[in-house]
Amino acid sequence: MSPAIDPNVFRDLSYGLYIVTSRDEDQGRLNGQIVNTVIQVTAEPPRVAVIINKKNLTHELLSQSKVFAVSVLDEAAPMTFFGPFGFRSGRDIDKLSKVRFKQGVTGCPLVTEHALSVLEAEVFDLIDLGTHTIFVGDVVNTEVLRTGSPLTYRHYHEVLKGKSSPNAPTYMSNK
Repeated sequence: MSPAIDPNVFRDLSYGLYIVTSRDEDQGRLNGQIVNTVIQVTAEPPRVAVIINKKNLTHELLSQSKVFAVSVLDEAAPMTFFGPFGFRSGRDIDKLSKVRFKQGVTGCPLVTEHALSVLEAEVFDLIDLGTHTIFVGDVVNTEVLRTGSPLTYRHYHEVLKGKSSPNAPTYMSNK
């Protein structure tokens, strides 16, 4: 008898919810997406890792530019804020056209709307996972914007009744 895998177990893992952005310097293109996988991997030097689906435009921009930014979202962010970043492609719309952001030292957009803090990183290494890539970055800039409660994936699903994008690692189809 082979063991069963209940995908609901993965919802019990603790995640935050973040916006990861990158840029294409040659074309002046900026893009970002919602992710639940940003982790600090070392303190000295300060490094973080983000996991991005290879189908996403953000992956393409990050692979080319080797820089990214992360906005730590506030639990008070409204559901309408997530739609463009999680369920629309930057190939079809300008995701940053209707949100407040500023340009960071890496040239990446730092989404400041509904964000508690932001950081920027330069890619140190990457790991190919087949459908996704882990980008490990040296943190080069940080800023605390305000105090509040960081948005968790559990809060997004249980309180805000949010769904997972089909490109998300935690996506569960309704089969």
